[in-house]
Amino acid sequence: MKLNPPSKAASALCLCMVLLLGTAIFAQQATVPNSSTDSDTAKRVCAMVSRFHISGKPINDETSQKLMRRFIKQLDPQKLYFYKSDINNFEAEKNLLDDKLIVGDVKFAYQCFDLYLKRLQERMDYAQQLVDVDHDFTVDESINVDAKNIDFAKDQSEMNERWRKRVKYDVLNLILDDKKIEEARKQLHKRYAKNVKNMAETEKSEKLEMYLSALTHCFDPHSSYMSPQTLEDFRISMELSLDGIGAALRSEDGFTIVAEIVPGGAADADGRLKPGDKIIAVAQDDDEFVDVVEMKLSKVVRYIRGKRGTIVKLRVKTEENTSPEVYQLTRKKIELSTSEVKGKIIDSGERIPGQTGRIGIISIPSFYRDFRGAQRGDENFKSTARDVRKVLYEFRDQGGVDGIVIDLRFNGGGALSEAIEVSGLFVDEGPVVQVKQLDGERKIHRDAEPGAVYSGPLVVVCNRLSASASEIFAGAIKDYKRGIIIGDTTTHGKGTVQNVMTVSNKMFSFLNGPDLGALKLTINQFYRVNGDSTQNRGVRSDIVLPSLIDKMDLGESFLDDAMAFDKTEVAPFAPVNLVNQQILKSLKESSSKRVVTDKDFKEKLAEIDKYLKKKDQKTISLAEAVRRKEMTGDKAKEKAEKLKKEKEKEEEEKKKDPKAEKDIFKKDYYNDEILNITVDYMNVLKNMTTVQR
Repeated sequence: MKLNPPSKAASALCLCMVLLLGTAIFAQQATVPNSSTDSDTAKRVCAMVSRFHISGKPINDETSQKLMRRFIKQLDPQKLYFYKSDINNFEAEKNLLDDKLIVGDVKFAYQCFDLYLKRLQERMDYAQQLVDVDHDFTVDESINVDAKNIDFAKDQSEMNERWRKRVKYDVLNLILDDKKIEEARKQLHKRYAKNVKNMAETEKSEKLEMYLSALTHCFDPHSSYMSPQTLEDFRISMELSLDGIGAALRSEDGFTIVAEIVPGGAADADGRLKPGDKIIAVAQDDDEFVDVVEMKLSKVVRYIRGKRGTIVKLRVKTEENTSPEVYQLTRKKIELSTSEVKGKIIDSGERIPGQTGRIGIISIPSFYRDFRGAQRGDENFKSTARDVRKVLYEFRDQGGVDGIVIDLRFNGGGALSEAIEVSGLFVDEGPVVQVKQLDGERKIHRDAEPGAVYSGPLVVVCNRLSASASEIFAGAIKDYKRGIIIGDTTTHGKGTVQNVMTVSNKMFSFLNGPDLGALKLTINQFYRVNGDSTQNRGVRSDIVLPSLIDKMDLGESFLDDAMAFDKTEVAPFAPVNLVNQQILKSLKESSSKRVVTDKDFKEKLAEIDKYLKKKDQKTISLAEAVRRKEMTGDKAKEKAEKLKKEKEKEEEEKKKDPKAEKDIFKKDYYNDEILNITVDYMNVLKNMTTVQR
């Protein structure tokens, strides 16, 4: 059972991709699904959604209308390509798509996408002409940036005017970014050409995935169809291991460029492939080389990856040599250590003058679990709970800690079982989460292990992008009064459970045939032990710190067709009472005094205020003087430069030591305030213990 992270729109312009996928997907690289395969996939997906989705809703005309709107919006969210007449033609089928899908007809998806490509080509051809026009940036005019307030263009004249402003807007942005006009034009010519190229290379399986996922999203935001390629991506994210050469790639000017060498991989062991090298051709063992220049990055990746122990040959142009070289590499298993749990001990006095205490930091990027490894009985299969336990033992062996901070920022979720087991490391045996089944039955999931590995002061840090399994853990810590929650006002608010089911399911009689991918389907809702769902509302922080993303429209409540907040019965549990209102009041007051006087927090609050004023802005001026005035005193650019320098410094350090790990809890004003609150909390609990004695 899987609790997946918040939905994210797939980007056709992805510039970087790790060589993640293994045997199953490599075998798919030459396979193009035929109409029969598409039809089988659509029929099975429809049957599974109707039977297993927790809502119990049928696929009907209402679904059909939603599907049409969603798919069109997915292709053209800013209404810059389709004409009103195109939409009118589509709407002739607005009540028919459900009936067609049920019998396996997905022609609408391809027809709609083909017309989109045609309109994209038309618009990019026109945009290329507009790039070289001498735009007048003194004219008092503006561009509408809120697509909700406009309809699709009624004719070519209206569309051309829309794009005149769009191109002028793009040129102005580059000029304001200190680009010379010729440099700006060159960059936009390249950008617009790449838009067409990338979308034209969209594979048939990707189009089908977009369409069937648009269908499942009509039921809730987290149900989706996964093509075989996406399914393998998902498995790797859960297992934190892959078979391949071990390199991260990016696409630039038509070339596949090595961005990073993954420690422990085949490329790392071989030592010849370096960041910056260009891969221009790929061959499988004794096969002929395939030219990959100008090839879509995802396709290049599928040529390079493969089963461990097999050979891949790369034709490479290095920065030092003009003549290409051939590197032969044997694929091997790679552990993706950058995504696993990590821990470190911070002496608070070294970070914050006057403070004392050793604080253990545990970063949990996701709640991963190698389900296949566990089923096979692998002794060392990857598991978040195992890795957190290991870090806790390391803290103990290093002399212990006075408090622990669990960092769940940007943790989108993962395996339900891992959230339960990790919670059990900090609370005694008892209920952790409740799950409502499709039939309405309530099941209580418990931590069965007596005692806790760590029972001292505990702080959990979350933000608006901490979701699902993260919210189960944070909710359990809050309900048991086991520790305090710090961060944004609330977490993401995803309180539903997804199960990944192969589309070639045993519920069907015809089992043999091609791999049809999988359906990630919402089959349950989960509830905290206090009876509240986290759905839409999330888990509220005990202490809120100023944050820009806290003011953004991020979270379940902002997603279309999200399920509503719900409640169930309280599960009998025994709070440990390490938190009460008196403690929280004291911690909040101390934190507030520091925040209001801190220079960096003052800047952040000013940045938030400026963002809120611009947040609901419907139009943007195209007059250069107006835009420059708006930018006066803007710290954003200054901060961007600072971040750029920090990144450059990081890269330099990495060159000196490629295997050096990134700091999991870097020194900045926000993290220092977390440490301050943690020390305050440690002292309050220490004083309580002294008084009780």
